[in-house]
Amino acid sequence: MDDVKHREQLAGIAQDYYLSKLPITDISEKYHLSRYLISKSLDEALASGLVKISIDTPVSRNVEMELAFKQKFNIRNMMILKDSDSPDKDSANVIDFAAAEIQELIRHCHVVGMTWGDTVWNIIDRFQTEVRENLIFTQFVGENLKLNTAASTVPLVQKAAAKFDAQYVTLPAPLYVNDDEIRETLRSEPALVPALSSAARMDMVFAGIGTLASINTIPVWKQHFSDLFENVDDQQIAGVLFGRPYDVDGNLLNNHDKTMGVSMDELLTVPRRVGIVKSKFKSRALLGALRGGLLTDVITNEAVANRVLLEMD
Repeated sequence: MDDVKHREQLAGIAQDYYLSKLPITDISEKYHLSRYLISKSLDEALASGLVKISIDTPVSRNVEMELAFKQKFNIRNMMILKDSDSPDKDSANVIDFAAAEIQELIRHCHVVGMTWGDTVWNIIDRFQTEVRENLIFTQFVGENLKLNTAASTVPLVQKAAAKFDAQYVTLPAPLYVNDDEIRETLRSEPALVPALSSAARMDMVFAGIGTLASINTIPVWKQHFSDLFENVDDQQIAGVLFGRPYDVDGNLLNNHDKTMGVSMDELLTVPRRVGIVKSKFKSRALLGALRGGLLTDVITNEAVANRVLLEMD
């Protein structure tokens, strides 16, 4: 066997063992090799650097601060990671911890809703491969139209589904539809019904928290801001979650909701609504989400949590 084919076989054996969690007996049958040769191949994959195994020290949590936040905001789960000596490491810790925590929650779910953004993309990227054929990932609001990035919703539901060998459904519509009649008519369009029907059964949603920039960085939303968010003072916007802006007290600001998808009232009945915040610049957005009871679970770090406390003064 030439070197390229040999390395391809080593990679396949390693992937089946480490990622797909197949027993050596099954791998032996698949490749028509003895169990001894499979074990030898796994050793060679490690020795050659084809497989790299790293063990990270578990991230510590600030349990005392978590309890204080839970009591102050009456939130179900507040997970606050202790800071390290590096902001970059702190951000990576939040993503790694969130990926493990959300993957565990997904194991108890049948329908999982997702939004867009780099935070969600990075979390999905860290999911371990599993097989969950009875699992559905769904969009529950339309596209934010930031389509020049892999972190838009459609690639993300596809990416998540691929990690679990699961199903996914998309909502091929814009995030905001200004015309009320068109928006309501779209809900019954055959292309949109599968996603809306799945979204009505969501066990969990997970998302990063946005700010006014989430709207203003999309030219069409910024251009038509006054139409889409009637009588909303953009200076009052503390955060944006599930496409809806809210103030620092957690009050939703768009009384005439132009969002295409599941209503906010319906979203607030989803049993687990997980928000991930890794930037101190989103502390005001997190404070508003906490005060408004918009999330059931929050994953963040001490730096963000301390900034939230300062925002309250």
